[in-house]
Amino acid sequence: MSDESSAAIRDTRKDWASEHREMYLESGGAKGHIMDITPVGGRAFATHCMIKYTGRKSGKVFITPLCYADIGGEVVICASKGGADHHPAWYLNLIESDVVEFQVATQAFRGTWREPEGAEREKVWAFMADCHPFYDSYQKATDRVIPLVMMKALEPIPVFQASEATGQRQF
Repeated sequence: MSDESSAAIRDTRKDWASEHREMYLESGGAKGHIMDITPVGGRAFATHCMIKYTGRKSGKVFITPLCYADIGGEVVICASKGGADHHPAWYLNLIESDVVEFQVATQAFRGTWREPEGAEREKVWAFMADCHPFYDSYQKATDRVIPLVMMKALEPIPVFQASEATGQRQF
């Protein structure tokens, strides 16, 4: 998929993504964790988390909702950007930090992150693509290897608040 077609996907989902983020934040995670995303090629019972990170250039704080799966007690997210030819900004910002803050439903955590490699990556990718089938389409659409990020909770933190975000996610 070219960056052009990825941009078209983002434009189509822009309002939905913003509304989803607001619903998740305003409800403290009671709403927005489980969503029907069949209209965009997903499952009717799809799981979503949020990550909070600081922009490596702007220094602003961003909160981004993402599909996730749980594998062996680690929360896995995928830096797909709809199959674009370049990585999403959240991933580029995340790899500049040793820690990650993430929220799953009504619980938030500070934790560590890592990227699986080799046979583990293949196993995790297969699981993610089974949970969220559009990821296989995204991978086929680009030459880059779409990164997987595995997050492990270290300590609970307060749930995210919209007021903490000083930057607006770019779609």
